[in-house]
Amino acid sequence: MSEQSYSFRAKISGEQLPTFFSNVKVFCPSLEDLYFVCIGTDRSTGDSLGPLTGTFLKEAGYTQVIGTLDAPCDASNLAARLQQIPKGATVIAIDACLGRLTSVGFFQVANQPLVPGESVGKQLPHVGDFSIAAIVNADGPKKYWILQNTSLHFVVTMAKHIVIAIQRTYPVSLE
Repeated sequence: MSEQSYSFRAKISGEQLPTFFSNVKVFCPSLEDLYFVCIGTDRSTGDSLGPLTGTFLKEAGYTQVIGTLDAPCDASNLAARLQQIPKGATVIAIDACLGRLTSVGFFQVANQPLVPGESVGKQLPHVGDFSIAAIVNADGPKKYWILQNTSLHFVVTMAKHIVIAIQRTYPVSLE
């Protein structure tokens, strides 16, 4: 975990994600010291943002990725999967979330850990030195139903925004 002198949390658009990653790069200049923990499940379209992002990162050549479509990092295995991260690594946690209707399509970014499962009342370990929560749909009383009925196309588009921003800031070496 990195020591940061100030905290920030901001709601940004996909076009602003490269700026967020540029700020991360100040604290973690090397891709070799960076892990992406992509939280979620492939059993719910709204909650598949993490595994989709992880899969796209793996396909693009990133190796330090936890959470893909074929090996999700979800509530059932989160604590065990976090044990795979070496001490001293910088972690970016990526997950989907619900928010205000006017915030859908935006990303909540921070230099603070993510609290997965918070919106559905689960108590899971906090994850990351930095976090990205993609606001995939509007919050409401039936959270699981909302996540189940979120547009897959919309979620895939948001995942691709994250991956493109990572590729711009932390390109994979072709050596």
